[in-house]
Amino acid sequence: MKLKFILLAGLFISILSANAQSVTGKWKTFDDETKEAKSIVEITERDGKIYGKVIEILNPAKKNIKCTNCSGTDKDKPVLGLEILKGLSKDGKEYSDGKILDPSNGKLYKCIVSLDGSDKLKVRGYIGISAFGRTQNWVRVK
Repeated sequence: MKLKFILLAGLFISILSANAQSVTGKWKTFDDETKEAKSIVEITERDGKIYGKVIEILNPAKKNIKCTNCSGTDKDKPVLGLEILKGLSKDGKEYSDGKILDPSNGKLYKCIVSLDGSDKLKVRGYIGISAFGRTQNWVRVK
C-alpha cells in the first residue's frame, strides 16, 4: 500500500513539474520604455509548434487599436486576438525557428523563447543573428 502511494505521489509530482516547465499558458507582457504591463498573450501548441496570441490589452485606451503597420493578412487587424508568436519549434530548452510580430511597428522578427524558472519567459526578437535584437521578460499569469 505504501509503495502504491509513493508511486502515485511521484507520478503526480512529475506531472505538475512537467506542466510548470511548459511555455504554454498565459503571459503578461510589459512595455519596453515605461515597464508598465501591456497585454496578456496566450501561448498554445499546435502540431508540435508554439503560437501566441494577444487575448487581453491592459490599457483601456488601446483596447481597439489595429495593426496598421502590419503587412499581409495581419494588415489592419485588431491587435486584440492577433497572433504574434508564430511557429516556434522546441530546440532543447529553447523554442526557435519561428517569428514574433511587433504590432507597434508591424515588423516580423526571428524569435527565441526560453523559460527562466517556471514563471518567467525570456522572449528575444532579432534581425539576422541573435546579437542584433532585444529581449523582453514576460511573467506567467496564474
